[in-house]
Amino acid sequence: MRKTKWTRRSFLKAASITAAGLGFSSVGCVLSQTVLRGKSLKGSRPNIVLVMADDQGWGQVGYNGHPHLKTPNLDTMAAAGIRFNRFYAASSVCSPTRASVLTGRIPGRTGVPGLHKRLCLQEKTLSQALKNADYTTAHFGKWHLNGVKGPGVPILPDCPNHPGRYGFDVWLSVTNFFDKDPLMSRNGKFEYLEGETSELMVTEALKFIQKQKDTPFFAVIWYGSPHFPWKAREEDIQGLPSGDKGKLAHHLGEIVAIDRSIGMLRQGLKDLGIEKDTLIWYCSDNGGLPEDPDSVGKLQGHKGSLYEGGIRVPGIIEWPGHIKPMITDFPASTMDIMPTIVDLLNLPEDCMLPVDGESIVPLFSGKTPQRSHPMTFIKGGIALIDGRFKLVQEGRGKQLDWSLYDLENDPGETSDISKKEPDRFEKMKTEAAQILKSVEASAQGKDYPEGRVIQPQRGEEWSKMQEYKPHFKTFTQLKPGFSVKVRRDKDKKSRN
Repeated sequence: MRKTKWTRRSFLKAASITAAGLGFSSVGCVLSQTVLRGKSLKGSRPNIVLVMADDQGWGQVGYNGHPHLKTPNLDTMAAAGIRFNRFYAASSVCSPTRASVLTGRIPGRTGVPGLHKRLCLQEKTLSQALKNADYTTAHFGKWHLNGVKGPGVPILPDCPNHPGRYGFDVWLSVTNFFDKDPLMSRNGKFEYLEGETSELMVTEALKFIQKQKDTPFFAVIWYGSPHFPWKAREEDIQGLPSGDKGKLAHHLGEIVAIDRSIGMLRQGLKDLGIEKDTLIWYCSDNGGLPEDPDSVGKLQGHKGSLYEGGIRVPGIIEWPGHIKPMITDFPASTMDIMPTIVDLLNLPEDCMLPVDGESIVPLFSGKTPQRSHPMTFIKGGIALIDGRFKLVQEGRGKQLDWSLYDLENDPGETSDISKKEPDRFEKMKTEAAQILKSVEASAQGKDYPEGRVIQPQRGEEWSKMQEYKPHFKTFTQLKPGFSVKVRRDKDKKSRN
């Protein structure tokens, strides 16, 4: 495949020409041709571990100045690797961000524009690409890409959208958020585990890693914390503010446990002697919750919002001996994960569909990548981030206002500068319109060889699904206190 170096101007020109010819904007198709940079590390075959928290805000780490939380392991990891001041989840809610991690694409292209959606089976995933490159692949924890609503329950063995359908050899997973003493599915076999879930997932991942330590592996650890309903261990809430009925203490206490599990993971890799052969990429799936007044620092908005507090999250990459430790203001996102790893491993570009993310491998050696196009976020509106500038429109409709912010001077998004920067403002609005048309075309299946989406979408509550009803008795036998009714009640209170 011939590679072409695109500037943002030539990228948009090509997109608009293609749109005129095909009747839709093929922005995504142009993106996949962007030059993958970072030649010095190409061809490396490190083990890859992706770790993601569930609802951890940008401010909920010690190194970002949280007044109550202490996260010594995450702080140490951040000091030893690349610490992002501006790392972004691809969406302000979880399912779409998870789709972006596995595809490198704006979630709306993949069948997952919002919560409880199926990741389209026609997508090309990172796990498939690595499996085809002779990596052994595994998923541990929350899945939430199989179109099932409600608190996490075991994924059924015949589920058409279980992790194995997307390239995972091994999976110990649940449908959605989960808390201590979880009932899970190990490659389709139901299993009850006792303990704190972040520690459990890392323990299980390390068992997998120990078996694979002499061959390259890809492990995805998606925590169920610090998502509602917040059930931290008593020792983890000591010294933390209690909040309403102790909820805040338990919310923060789950992050204490996450931090401890990160220490377990890093130490486990050292004990196996493979820490220098393993790249760890840590982030959260969306912004923080309003229950913690410090969850997003001084940013505006929370989970569900396209303002910074809803999408800016902790981000760390560690690869001892290969990555130059640094703190960077370079903006990156979960959409960059797949193209970065594909670039690093020098995998064939056709292992990806047209992607929206870009390789950030140059950061590994202390260089600053150059983006060819803005980062785009779509959820109840649209936001574009182009370097220091951010365009935001939340909600739908012609009467809604657009805003432009200078994040370098105004990270809290308090001053709209659209009237001071009218040319930039109009240009970014034009870009946003083109991208929306492109995403709409992708959602209809235009990126796939078939030209359409084959599998119907789904978003059902498991307690009402015929497929699950025969298993309720087994769930009750395996997990003490399991109740379909109780879980329905909890689901009404959850934030998904």
